[in-house]
Amino acid sequence: MSWVDNAIFYHIYPLGLCGAPSENDQQSPVVHRLEKIYSWLDHLEWLGVNAVILGPVFEARTHGYDTIDYLKVDRRLGTGDTLHELVEAMHAKGIRVVLDAVLNHVSRDFFAFKEVLERLESSGYWHWFNGMKMEPGSVMGDPFVYEGWNGHLELVKLNTGLQDVRNYLLAVTGKWMDHYGIDGFRLDAADCLDPGFMKQLAEYCRSRREDFWLMGEVVFGDYNHWANKEMLDSVTNYEIYKGLYSSLNDGNLFEIAHSLKRQYSSEGIYRDLRLYNFVDNHDVDRIASQLKNPHHLPLVYGLLFSIPGIPSVYYGSEWGYPGRKLPESDTQLRPDLDLDACIRQAPRPALPDWVRTLVRVRRTNAALRNGSCRMLLVQSEQLVFSRNTESETAVVVLNASDKSSKMAFDCELADGELVDMLEGKDGWLVRGGQVEGELPAYSFKLLQWQALKQQ
Repeated sequence: MSWVDNAIFYHIYPLGLCGAPSENDQQSPVVHRLEKIYSWLDHLEWLGVNAVILGPVFEARTHGYDTIDYLKVDRRLGTGDTLHELVEAMHAKGIRVVLDAVLNHVSRDFFAFKEVLERLESSGYWHWFNGMKMEPGSVMGDPFVYEGWNGHLELVKLNTGLQDVRNYLLAVTGKWMDHYGIDGFRLDAADCLDPGFMKQLAEYCRSRREDFWLMGEVVFGDYNHWANKEMLDSVTNYEIYKGLYSSLNDGNLFEIAHSLKRQYSSEGIYRDLRLYNFVDNHDVDRIASQLKNPHHLPLVYGLLFSIPGIPSVYYGSEWGYPGRKLPESDTQLRPDLDLDACIRQAPRPALPDWVRTLVRVRRTNAALRNGSCRMLLVQSEQLVFSRNTESETAVVVLNASDKSSKMAFDCELADGELVDMLEGKDGWLVRGGQVEGELPAYSFKLLQWQALKQQ
């Protein structure tokens, strides 16, 4: 079993959390801002987190996704030694470290593109970039045109179909693996990378470390196209992300039930994959701002930690911090946060304890980590489903309504009791494969079957 099977992720955007300037002038002295993350390690350990995704840390022009130098840590964050020591400190606490690898595009200040700017077609790096043509009229003022990621010309798209580019990126990868001892990559814009390159990258990484995890950022499409035996281990599950919040906002839990059945039932198209689940990240509105009803915030985390896949918490959202993606700024999504201030002034001070409880139960329950998924009751504002292994069954019960709800459903369980794993309260009886119970407004339960105690 891979370490990822039991992983609980925490996603950090270092340039934001550590309060780095928005632009890198490439001249200022190094500031070791990554050291701020040390103060968060006890919090992660307290939550029960055992894996971290660190957003971009290598020398970049602005937000980190415009790489200048793959071999240097961003001077706004520290040095290679700063990062190496931080990874070692996380490993000492049993926390795996996955880096955000931006291999699809680079900054215009990237060394190879700078040579192209000087030497044009005579540069040996001309073919390193997509769409290169000697045509006047570039909006960037160049005497040639090229392809930028998603139309953004400040993000120059690498030609990952070219073996010279692949060799360079594989060499960079090897240095990251060797020097920093990291445990995996989050591949930014994986749906834009050449499939042949991803196969070569996967083969290279696994030849060096069998347990090295590759997860790709993918929004649309059939996730099997990227996550398979030849390519990536996992991708971002944007279908589930959307279903989690919109099902609650619309009073339509049929949506998330449909996605879970489509993905993870006995006939589910992703039943053999372990996809990466989240309720927010550095690119989308924070969940506290996304949900229309604040009473649904504990419920959405309840679902996150009870569905199949790999759960991840985005830094600060465990306190219910709001944040919206604005047309010209992601600052609200990527704030500078002080841990002590979070603890003292959090919008939802009780929410971390709830998340911690959910983490604890998931980590101790094999059915929640690895079990199959079966819908037992689906209504507009009520949902019941089971997670099952050969030896263990967990039943997930949710009432998103503002009123108490009586619930009755069939299940394939022997007579016994469904015991509350979260609060230790009295369970619901199972009789003849049927269960009846009542759930208060805005409630979430994780129940585990056990035989009735002898009187």
